[in-house]
Amino acid sequence: MKMTADVKVTMNVKEVADKVKEANRLAMRDTVVAVTEDVVELSPVLTGNNRRSIAGEVSGMGVVASGGEGGAERQVDDDKVEGAIYSTSGYGGYLDTGTSRMAARPYFKPAADRNFTAEKFASRIRRHLK
Repeated sequence: MKMTADVKVTMNVKEVADKVKEANRLAMRDTVVAVTEDVVELSPVLTGNNRRSIAGEVSGMGVVASGGEGGAERQVDDDKVEGAIYSTSGYGGYLDTGTSRMAARPYFKPAADRNFTAEKFASRIRRHLK
């Protein structure tokens, strides 16, 4: 049995590139939101100030997730597909890495390891390309 298919491509290369870039940006947004939620959940709590200061942003989208106040300073470059998760408490990094007087209480890396894998990111891109 012989089958023939006549396929007509209606998209140009720029359209495809734009769709892929937007799918990447949306996948980054989904990843940043997931990681930020876990960072807020895993953040050590005494007063809750650090949790409230955690935010995540994606280039071209601004702040997409926050534990409360978030940050006023831009952390990403809008010309690239970038995401950032950060604490503006002033001591979030010390909680995560520790000091000479305080043991580390990691919460950023475990959240990133849980949510930012190549397989999960590729799956998110595929979902947005449909």
